[in-house]
Amino acid sequence: MKTLVYKVERWNPEPNIIDEAAQAIRSGKLVAFPTETVYGLGANGLDDVAVRSIFAAKGRPADNPLILHFASPDAVDNVAYVNERARLLMDVFWPGPLTLVLPVKPIVPHSVTAGLETVAVRMPSHPVAMALIKAAGVPIAAPSANKSGRPSPTEAASVLSDIGDGVDIILDGGATDVGLESTVIDVTGPSVVLLRAGGMPVERIEEVVGDVVLVPGEAKKKRSPGTRYRHYAPLVPLLLWKDDSIWQSKDVSGKKIGYIGIKEPPVTVPEKIIFKSPEYYAHGLFAAFRTLEKKDIDIIVAEWPERVGIGLALRDRLCRAAGQE
Repeated sequence: MKTLVYKVERWNPEPNIIDEAAQAIRSGKLVAFPTETVYGLGANGLDDVAVRSIFAAKGRPADNPLILHFASPDAVDNVAYVNERARLLMDVFWPGPLTLVLPVKPIVPHSVTAGLETVAVRMPSHPVAMALIKAAGVPIAAPSANKSGRPSPTEAASVLSDIGDGVDIILDGGATDVGLESTVIDVTGPSVVLLRAGGMPVERIEEVVGDVVLVPGEAKKKRSPGTRYRHYAPLVPLLLWKDDSIWQSKDVSGKKIGYIGIKEPPVTVPEKIIFKSPEYYAHGLFAAFRTLEKKDIDIIVAEWPERVGIGLALRDRLCRAAGQE
């Protein structure tokens, strides 16, 4: 199978290209497309065979649930039991990088939910994603469009490099905006529970629903897409600059270092990528991993960000890319 790659205009995606991609979705094929967070690898979320092909293309473990993407909040009622708190969050934050975990209805295949009694749902804000979902007329199941464990793709070229002929169509809508996956929260119980930090800062959610509960790593791994296994890892070892002792450690001394962060590193390094703010850091993190792993370096050292705003999500991605909890 040869992958078709179509460049699409972000704000006015070409109808003929969108229609072809939507038909592919309805036919059980795979389509990679941009969202505001990262590129997704999409299939008809109500077609069990099509959903299973996502897992095969990614090499993704079958016990890792997927997110269903919708073009409107009302469409979620077809697959999940939506409570008042969820509707409030949809009204305030959708479309946007917020995923809600809700009680699932029988129409959703077990391949989407990994056998759980809940389903993760969201409404992306990227115009290409919205056009595709509307034209397809079905919820689109879509994890990030990369090989399992690799940095999530923020541009179409990374999708093609990782998945290659495993996807039927790639819609190239340019670089994504946020650069990190969506925030995932569980709204099935009396408290709102954070399952995965992401593009929607927790502080903004708390302004609407009050305190958000953070659960231990092992507990959330069973309930949220994209949290059960090591993710985001570059092809060279990644170390985290949490305190200055790292620069004198045996892991760094004498090594060729690729550095990413907001502050300048305290030592001279052969390769570095400096970001202007935490938001730029988040936007460029995965692309920086992919850029530096191609350089003549031994390790990547990444600055440990402040635990506010997007920094919480950055910490999560850095920890898992480094193989830490």
